[in-house]
Amino acid sequence: MIFHQCATSDILLYLCRELLDLETENEQMFVQLKHLQEKEKSCEELLERYNFPEWEISEWSEQQAVFNFLYDSIELTVVFGPPIDGDVFGENPSRKIVSLSFESLLDEEKAPLFSCLVHRLVFQFIESQGCWQEKCPTLQYLPQVLHDVSLVVSRCRILGEEIEFLERWGGKFNLLKTDINDTKVKLLFSSSTAFAKFEVTVSLSSNYPATSLPFTVQKQIGNIGHEEISAVLSKVPVGYHYLRRMVSLIHQNLLQDPR
Repeated sequence: MIFHQCATSDILLYLCRELLDLETENEQMFVQLKHLQEKEKSCEELLERYNFPEWEISEWSEQQAVFNFLYDSIELTVVFGPPIDGDVFGENPSRKIVSLSFESLLDEEKAPLFSCLVHRLVFQFIESQGCWQEKCPTLQYLPQVLHDVSLVVSRCRILGEEIEFLERWGGKFNLLKTDINDTKVKLLFSSSTAFAKFEVTVSLSSNYPATSLPFTVQKQIGNIGHEEISAVLSKVPVGYHYLRRMVSLIHQNLLQDPR
């Protein structure tokens, strides 16, 4: 009888352990599943942010092809030469490219300043590449050209959206004014809580947001200067919404508590 009770207890103990192991395993699987779902969501967001292409075809004929970028404000014209014997592009004979040129169709007198800035940065990249016809002598090279330009256009377009956001909602970050001069953006911060007023000027390039932004600081009121701001901005990693995150961290770390 005693042996039977001990055996029953051992079985119950074994079953309890198995049940606990199953619960632990289920919890681990749930955590892994949640992690995978979050990773999937993050990847989907990245794909949406950097959705290519940024171009549309407005014309394709025997003589030329015309592509538009940035809501039809930048035009790329590719002029074709004669077919290349023995070389194909898709289902058709490949063609030599005689010329490849970009043109801005933006009305700078009517366009917002951030749109003009975006165009300057895109054309800064275009001009830095030298002769595009040498990079794209035949149709085989055209997809790579469209991809390279799309990448820069996408990044600069998102930058323009960031600046538009800061112009509209900057007050939430103690951002009093946003001003644009050529490829520089001036950010005027003011906080009565921190008893501080200062201007941060960032210099932008077509590499945005892949590299850190050079900046200068002009102190107007209070003790917040270049050293304090540099310490904060050194913690901001480059990448998506870089400028917005810079502004947000300055607000969080320097302008909410008295100094």
